[in-house]
Amino acid sequence: MQTLLLDSDDVDEHARMADVIGAVEDAFGAYERGDAQMPAKSYIDLPQYNGDFRSMPAYLDAGEWDAAGVKWVNVHPDNPADHDLPTVLGTMIYSDPETAYPLAIMDGTALTMKRTGAAAAVATDYLAVPDATSMGIVGAGVQAYTQLDAISEVRPIEEVVVSDLDDERVERFIDAYDDEFDVRAGSISEAGHCDVLSTVTPVRDPVVGLEDVGERTHVNAIGADAEGKHELTDELLLEARVVIDDHEQCTHSGEVNVPYSEGTLSDEDIYGEIGELVTEKKAAREDDTGVTVFDSTGLAIQDVAAARVVYQDAREHEAGFDFGLIHTDR
Repeated sequence: MQTLLLDSDDVDEHARMADVIGAVEDAFGAYERGDAQMPAKSYIDLPQYNGDFRSMPAYLDAGEWDAAGVKWVNVHPDNPADHDLPTVLGTMIYSDPETAYPLAIMDGTALTMKRTGAAAAVATDYLAVPDATSMGIVGAGVQAYTQLDAISEVRPIEEVVVSDLDDERVERFIDAYDDEFDVRAGSISEAGHCDVLSTVTPVRDPVVGLEDVGERTHVNAIGADAEGKHELTDELLLEARVVIDDHEQCTHSGEVNVPYSEGTLSDEDIYGEIGELVTEKKAAREDDTGVTVFDSTGLAIQDVAAARVVYQDAREHEAGFDFGLIHTDR
């Protein structure tokens, strides 16, 4: 039996966004029904290297399929300047739940970007106005690209407004999508007054206020992934219908972590988890719903669901490199 090795190009090609969105939606549903196991993310802090490691294991049973795996990922902010390496390097081990055989080892960085975009698309499908045609993006880094790729799968996006302090990043983003969308640079407020807004910044002082969004804008808050990070003002969060991916992660390190820890925002101000919308335990957008916010921290079940999509499609197209990681002739 062989293990399939998939590099970042393989993952990018075979993580077909429409399929990843469907798989991530299934994962949210399985988690809400109690058909998933997802231990808390564990950390190894390495202050001597200004970095850390994180392990993210999960198993889920989506009914028609099940999957298991673990992502080993880091955050080393000094990597680009000191070692010419990305800040984040991820590796995903995708295993057969029945036998535990490692079916694939794949790049986890590209996988993370794909599943993060897919999670925002799932939330957008449930929370944005049905006829949304405009999208704003605050932060033109690598995550911005998969946000647009994914959300344009669930809404007929035509106009895109991107805002970033780095003009070169904005120009690169515009060049990448100029043939597909009416895309232009704009202010945070111009981006925020689109039908859908994704914020993908690492800020600790909020940059998007209530006055910066439209009356029915849906916001995907993606950037907050650690204690103290906070992209949206308290006023905006308190006014909006807030949906989270996981209570423990979001209150610890998601968009709501700062106002929640300070007592400004409570459980009563959180409408529910995305899995409750997927399983129809709670209503999605209604006619009188105003601003909505999805607090996305990123869950291990998303990685496992996306890894299954990649593995299945790569096998179907005979991609990647097979190797004998484990001898099975015993």
